[in-house]
Amino acid sequence: MAQHQHSPQRPRDEENTRPHDQYGDVFNVSGDDVARKQGVGFPQPDPTVAKMRSVDTVTIGEALEATALSLGDKPVDRKDAAAIQAAETRASGEFKTRPGGLAAAAQAAAAANEQTVSEEDKVTIEDILTDAAERLPGDKVVTSEDADAVVGAELRSSSEMKTTPGGVADSMSAGARLNQHL
Repeated sequence: MAQHQHSPQRPRDEENTRPHDQYGDVFNVSGDDVARKQGVGFPQPDPTVAKMRSVDTVTIGEALEATALSLGDKPVDRKDAAAIQAAETRASGEFKTRPGGLAAAAQAAAAANEQTVSEEDKVTIEDILTDAAERLPGDKVVTSEDADAVVGAELRSSSEMKTTPGGVADSMSAGARLNQHL
């Protein structure tokens, strides 16, 4: 039976004294953690400054950006355009397509892609949704109602009555699920 030897630089029970996540992995301790334990104060953020992006929640813009990462090279089709329009509507609260907005760009891309033969010349999801959070007229945390509206829009525009795996509806649904657990 093999005996385990431990390095003299690392005590045998060190892993048991450090915080672990839900999977048993040891958390990394940062300099900020050490400073807090030593009583060093940190400046508090200005409460008058609104923060659109949060590490705790997923916004509609961030969900759209996740779609750009997961399906970036997929050509935009009418189903994508409908889902993007529904997402933009939910984020902004405006019920008309804004000229120059994400929905208008997606609709134009879908129409152009239908007329384009070469796959290389088609407008992709990445072309439309990169930096979506910054390009939306407004952004908000994704709710299950937002996700349901986007799923419905994508389904209504699909001849197969299916959403695109990893597409806009899936990203919105994933964001809503994450937000529910917070």
